[in-house]
Amino acid sequence: MCADKFRGTATALEVGAAVASAVEAVGSEAIVQPMADGGEGTLEAFGGPNRTTTVAGPLGDPVAAEWAIRDGRAVIEMARASGLLLAGGAEGNDPMEASTAGTGQLIAAAAEAGATQILVGLGGSATTDGGLGALRAMAPLPRYRGVDIDVACDVRTLFVDAAAVFGPQKGASDAQVGLLQRRIDRLAQVYRDEHGVDVLELERAGAAGGLGGGLAAIGATLHDGFSLIADAVGLYDQIEMSDLVITGEGRLDESSFAGKVVGGVTDLADAAGVPVVAVVGQATVAAPIPVVDLTERYGERAMTDTAAAISDAAAALLSDQLWR
Repeated sequence: MCADKFRGTATALEVGAAVASAVEAVGSEAIVQPMADGGEGTLEAFGGPNRTTTVAGPLGDPVAAEWAIRDGRAVIEMARASGLLLAGGAEGNDPMEASTAGTGQLIAAAAEAGATQILVGLGGSATTDGGLGALRAMAPLPRYRGVDIDVACDVRTLFVDAAAVFGPQKGASDAQVGLLQRRIDRLAQVYRDEHGVDVLELERAGAAGGLGGGLAAIGATLHDGFSLIADAVGLYDQIEMSDLVITGEGRLDESSFAGKVVGGVTDLADAAGVPVVAVVGQATVAAPIPVVDLTERYGERAMTDTAAAISDAAAALLSDQLWR
C-alpha cells in the first residue's frame, strides 16, 4: 500500500493502516509505505517526526514545527513552519508579509544537528517571498558547504510565475499579485548578482512561492517530489516484492498522472509488472488503471468515516479480485 494523504480526512499512514487491516483479515501480508510528492505528508514517508523546534510561523507567530533527522539525513516539511493553514488559510493570510523564515530556521537547526543531507518538502505554503526569508534565517550560508540540500517539489512552476500562479491561492488580490511579481523579479536579479545563479528559467524554482528558487540559488538541487521520495524510501523494490499495489489520494484529477503519487506509483508498478489499483476519495477524470471512487460507492461516509470506507473498499477489491 503506497498512497498519498486524503486531504482533510485521512493521513497517508491512516490510509495505509486501513488497507492493511483488510489485507491482513484475509490472511495476507501488507507492506505499508506512506507516500507524498513533496507537500504535506513528506515526513510520514520517512517514518514521521522525531524533533520539534520552535520557529517563526508564516506571519511571525511562534510555531512548534516537527521535523526529523535519522542517520545524517534531515527531513523538513515546510508547511509545518510556513504553511497556509498556520496562517488561517487564504482568508487569514497576509500574502505580502508571509515569510519562509521559519523554514530557514528548521534548515539551520538540521545543519546544527549534524545533518549531511537535508531534504525539504515544498507544498502547502502561505508564502510568496521568493525564499528570501528562509535564506536570511539560514545565515551564515557557508556552513552548508558539504551539506546536500535536496528539495522535493510538487510543481514545476517557474520562478517568474510564482506570484501569478500561487498568489491568489494564498489570499493575494490582483494588485498584490502585481506587487509580489515585482518582488520576485527583483529577487531573481539579487540571486544572480549575489550567488551567480539565474533562477528565472529554472523548472520548479517557483514552488512554494519561489522558495525553490531561493534554495537553488545557494546550491540546493530541485527534484520532482515523488521521484525523490520514491528513490529515497526504495519504493520500487517494495513494489517488486508485491502481488498487488494499492495506491490512492483524496481527489483523482488531471494532475494525478503528471508527477503526483498515483501516477508515479502506476509507472513503477507497470515497470515491475505488478497490477495496480487506486482507491480515491473522488475521481473526476478517467484513469488508465482500475479506480474505486469512495464517494460514488459510499456517499457521505467517504468523508465522515474515511478510514472505514477505505478498509471496506480494499476488502471488496480483494474478495472480488477486481484488479485481476
